[in-house]
Amino acid sequence: MKHKIGNDTVVVVTGASGGIGRAAAVAFARRGARVALLARGEEGLDAAAADVGSAGGRGLPIRVDVADSGRVDEAAQRAEDELGPIDVWVNVAFSSVFAPFWEIEPDEFKRATEVTYLGYVNGTRAALKRMMPRDRGVIVQCGSALAYRGIPLQSAYCGSKHAVQGLQDSLRAELMHEGSGVKVTMVQMPAVNTPQFDWVLNRLPRRPQPVPPIYQPEVAADALVYAAEHPGRREYWVGGSTVGTILANRFAAGLLDRYLARTGFTSQQTEERTRDDQPANLWEPADEDADHGGHGRFDEQAHPRSPQLWAGQHKYLVGAATAGAAAGAAVGAAKLLRR
Repeated sequence: MKHKIGNDTVVVVTGASGGIGRAAAVAFARRGARVALLARGEEGLDAAAADVGSAGGRGLPIRVDVADSGRVDEAAQRAEDELGPIDVWVNVAFSSVFAPFWEIEPDEFKRATEVTYLGYVNGTRAALKRMMPRDRGVIVQCGSALAYRGIPLQSAYCGSKHAVQGLQDSLRAELMHEGSGVKVTMVQMPAVNTPQFDWVLNRLPRRPQPVPPIYQPEVAADALVYAAEHPGRREYWVGGSTVGTILANRFAAGLLDRYLARTGFTSQQTEERTRDDQPANLWEPADEDADHGGHGRFDEQAHPRSPQLWAGQHKYLVGAATAGAAAGAAVGAAKLLRR
């Protein structure tokens, strides 16, 4: 089933002031959509709204903490009052802590969970409240390979993403039971070049980095738009590393434990010492007074496209090509045998 994004489409994106959320808002705007941008930082939001306008859409910046369910519901109502009925809701907002589990304080772990997991709960609830009576709409959860496989130094984030995955499975079955026209899907992301690595509360001795291969946020954004238009699939996997991580965890979780124990600490840190003045957006937005843009500091290393995502979007074409190649190989083998 396809839901075409166009000039009449109203989209809500959480975490829209930077990273994947900002890139997604712009990607929807290129289709002409009206986009409500939910985030906390004033300067980041205003810059994101300007990007949306430049891309051909209409942006409505709304300052809100997604951990506050009441404020999220108010934001959803404002989006409908000013833009129209919400067609697509995309949950992206998160926060976290880079540290071993035992170095994360209870209030920090709670806060990261409230934003990264309960923020999705609150957004999904606000969307369903408006979509279910109309019997239409799409909710897209921005996930991660870490929704399936936890890694060292990111226990708060990994736990929340696992929780979102469980929420999604339950919700999907409940909507199917109701015969609802509302669709839900999830996009599992790889490492992405976002500002989070300079924003997240960091207790590591060196500056954090995504585990290569790294992709640009526009790759993730295109996947979210595609998922919104094609919500019939349960989920989408972006990047070969996502596919490899999920499959390795499915078939060799114990080996992956030992591999990550050896490599997971060094691969998530650069050679640079942690800055004393690095902001931490766990409690306050890092882009309140200054816009830091949508990209992180890894542009030179980040891939601008994902062949695996293209293959997933064109699975019938890829399947036909694969079948054709297999048939050709079989014919060739038969000829050799006859010789």
